[in-house]
Amino acid sequence: MSDKIPEGNRSARERLAQQREREKGREKRRRTLIVASAVVGVLALAAVVGLIAANAGKDDGGDTASGPAVAPSGAIGEDALTLPVGAADAPSTLTIWEDFRCPVCAQFETAFKDTITELADDGRVKVEYHLATIIDGNLGGTGSLRAANAAACAQDAGKFAAYHDVLFANQPPEPDDAFGKNSRLIELAGEVEGLDTPSFRSCVEDGEHDSWVKKSDTAFREGGFQGTPTVLLNGESVFPSKGDEQISPENLKKWVAVANKGKKPGTAAPSAPADGSSAPADPSSAPAS
Repeated sequence: MSDKIPEGNRSARERLAQQREREKGREKRRRTLIVASAVVGVLALAAVVGLIAANAGKDDGGDTASGPAVAPSGAIGEDALTLPVGAADAPSTLTIWEDFRCPVCAQFETAFKDTITELADDGRVKVEYHLATIIDGNLGGTGSLRAANAAACAQDAGKFAAYHDVLFANQPPEPDDAFGKNSRLIELAGEVEGLDTPSFRSCVEDGEHDSWVKKSDTAFREGGFQGTPTVLLNGESVFPSKGDEQISPENLKKWVAVANKGKKPGTAAPSAPADGSSAPADPSSAPAS
């Protein structure tokens, strides 16, 4: 038997080898293209994530909150970031973080406003409000900031609670930055008796508490909260549920009753003076957040 490969078989094998090499080249180029496309996709995703993160960090769209933080009258707690409503010696504390542009916050207020007012008026809870501006960061605009500043101006006049309710009752659709207009906020102040005064207008138009609002929003972001509204009863989250029970007006009253068992209702005057006069912050009273 000859050890030589016939010429015809040699040529066939060479052609087959060449074809395999060409196929290997095409496969290598295909894999290279796949890897390159994946890298581009990852970079594009990173760019989108970066854009989202950048947008989330935008508080007010401007430099109106760059000055010193001026706390409103009667603000209490750490850094005076808490706006109190109800008896200061109430046995339980309901802490609420809200954004005036937040639609879920408006839904919460619609469902629980009467219950919370009843609990506060009866001295069963003191309510500690904190303001955030996350919608401005997520959607752009300044409505969260402007409304929060106006609410702080209302606090100066001893009318925070009433104006707070008016703002949520007149909340524009989430993408609508109507609260970004000071004129609209002043217009709504007309629904609270005695609030629309020259001093209130000046406070709103000058952004007197803008830096304080920004400081409050920073505290919200650094607090590890998941969103607004954040609702805590004596430091424990109760929104949207507490344990296995969903929040409802009835359950909230029940939870407060359990927390207050054996304790007397509060009778002390509200922490925030009703006449809008300045009151010193209580250094021992820190927000429950």
